[in-house]
Amino acid sequence: MPLKNPSDGRMGRVDSSPVRDLLALIDRPEIISFAGGLPCPTLFDVDGLRQAFDDVFSSGRIRRALQYSSTEGDPDLRELIAARLTGRGLPTTGDSLLVTTGSQQGVSLVATALLEPGDVVLVEEPTYLAALQCFRLTGARIVPVRSDESGLDPEALREAVERERPVLLYLVPTFANPTGRTLTDERRRAVAALSASHGFWILEDDPYGELRYRGTPLAPLSSYPGAEQSSVYLGSLSKIGAPGLRIGWLRAPATLLRALTIAKQSTDLHTSTLDQAAAARYLATVDLDARVRTLAEAYRPRRDAMIDALASVAPEGSTWSDPDGGMFIWARLPGGIDTAHLLKVALTHDVAFVPGAPFYPGEPDPSTLRLSFSTYLPEQIAEGMRRLGAALDEARVE
Repeated sequence: MPLKNPSDGRMGRVDSSPVRDLLALIDRPEIISFAGGLPCPTLFDVDGLRQAFDDVFSSGRIRRALQYSSTEGDPDLRELIAARLTGRGLPTTGDSLLVTTGSQQGVSLVATALLEPGDVVLVEEPTYLAALQCFRLTGARIVPVRSDESGLDPEALREAVERERPVLLYLVPTFANPTGRTLTDERRRAVAALSASHGFWILEDDPYGELRYRGTPLAPLSSYPGAEQSSVYLGSLSKIGAPGLRIGWLRAPATLLRALTIAKQSTDLHTSTLDQAAAARYLATVDLDARVRTLAEAYRPRRDAMIDALASVAPEGSTWSDPDGGMFIWARLPGGIDTAHLLKVALTHDVAFVPGAPFYPGEPDPSTLRLSFSTYLPEQIAEGMRRLGAALDEARVE
């Protein structure tokens, strides 16, 4: 009897992440890559993090930090995260939090705890492709909901909810991946009200929310009336600290938190105890608000440089987002340009991006692409966009 092939089951319906595949392909110093949503490594607070780890190793708690621990996470870290979320308009206690191995694990845990094969998940179109991977692994049916420059369209959501009876709505409402869009205050209220009246869960993924470069901050969607008991909020230190720590968290009502904790137990028992202890020490001793301001001051001119360059290199009829924060610009090219083909040409010019098609759960728009501006200085962005313009010129001639 032959061994079972995983591609014959649900794994066969889940593609590898094109972003991860592309990052492996273009790991060459001569390439300017706008592909990955990577925080700039030169902005990592290496000294602050080193001191936090040193403090843990020199404290009386080091042996405890090297031991197995509770699944829920370091109590000190959870209290510090709770205070930060409360300060951002989402009242939170440490007991309502579960520390995760990056916020990506939070998506996976929610999918595991809530979804059965055939259940409906609604997503904004386009949306974060790794979340699509998680939902496909459960056998859930993913249904896209129309969005525009102001985020998810509440009327389209209402129609989808009444037609599909979803279990879950997944959103990146602030500086979305891949579009950079932000759901407005009015629409947040409408989404929360629909959740309350129709009984579906909201999964709010918020890794970029603190990286705001202009405008007034909005409270998390999970804080809005109607969403208090029907939402799971995901956060992370990856974009404002360092992704190598793999420290994330989820906030959930008690009715769901136990199931999520059991799901995590079966996955990894707990997130690295040592990294949690260092993260707690870091949050307790470093002015993270000042660190976030430093990141915003660095990323703002990078966003501006990419926007300015798009106006010069993109063909007439192109459109693109102009985000108030985050790491991404979403563009659409005219004339039926296939960005998957354009990427092949772009790589010969030593520049890279992510084609837009994988971000669509349904029929993709092949003329779209995602560009990340966070990794490079403005002058490097200008050079990379010049290369992209040359690739566009070549692709249109072919």
